Amino acid sequence: MDKMRTAVIGVGNMGIHHARVLSEISNLAAVADTNEPRLKEVAELHKCKSYTDYNEMMKRENIDAVSIVVPTSMHKKVTLDVLRYNKPILLEKPLADNMEDARAIYSAVKDSGIRFTVGHVERFNPAVAKLKEILKNGELGDILGITARRVGTAGSPIVYGNIMIDLAIHDIDIINFLLDRKSPDKSLCFIGKSAITNREDYADIILRYGPTNAMIHVNWITPIKIRVLSINGSKAYAELNYITQELKLYKMSYTKQYNSFGEFILNYSKVDEIRIDVEKDEPLKLEIKSFLDCIKNGRQQPVTIDQSLDALEIALRLLKENGVKEVL
Repeated sequence: MDKMRTAVIGVGNMGIHHARVLSEISNLAAVADTNEPRLKEVAELHKCKSYTDYNEMMKRENIDAVSIVVPTSMHKKVTLDVLRYNKPILLEKPLADNMEDARAIYSAVKDSGIRFTVGHVERFNPAVAKLKEILKNGELGDILGITARRVGTAGSPIVYGNIMIDLAIHDIDIINFLLDRKSPDKSLCFIGKSAITNREDYADIILRYGPTNAMIHVNWITPIKIRVLSINGSKAYAELNYITQELKLYKMSYTKQYNSFGEFILNYSKVDEIRIDVEKDEPLKLEIKSFLDCIKNGRQQPVTIDQSLDALEIALRLLKENGVKEVL
């Protein structure tokens, strides 16, 4: 079967990786961006056509699918424009930077019937997929607590970034995904500014899902990059590293008894560390491959627009509750 013809709108920091992956697994026909030097460089690298006007690209190129990787503030305009061409769309996360735009995109996508997914890339991390499988099998027992840490330096200049919808939303979505929930029953967030004075650069979030407490710590100020998640269950403890794609399991083994004073104690046996076999791969490549495979096979995308809307609504509500009225 011939490779699908694809295109990318926006070849900035994330868009260049969409272009790279699509050039490897499909026929990357064209890229579009208003930054002409960057556009020329990417087009020459992947030997594809280039356009400064994405509408012109969509009209001229016979493509099968498109990645939209523009600044979040442009998601609504670009997505609504591209929907007119009736082509499957992968829109980078988050869905939008406000609920009004998000709902406009949501309504337009639902009305169009076009295949559409949002790039919550961490769902495609092989370690996350394996952890989801372990949870479904009941190996951890009842989930008592989840802790996520996503910290590091800001890297490139923070021009448009928002700590909640650009960073914390990864973990909000993953926790919803692992627990098969749309949203928490209760939520609380503490957010503030430290090194970056014109916008919030750290947040601590508590989400309550029935008997399960989930805690998320995110920032752009820690000098080392950390991406980890741990789960305490009634039967075992799991520890996941997003970067190394390592997953460890510690089985719970104890007996209940009373000491000579009649005091209740838990007597733990030796705990063995179990390293779960994870077939490592690039999450973005797996995400885009899944997107194209679902188009070919007529299946629903693994990340639905409803799920993306759920995660965004939680993040924006927490911002609002902290008095952050505007996403810069």
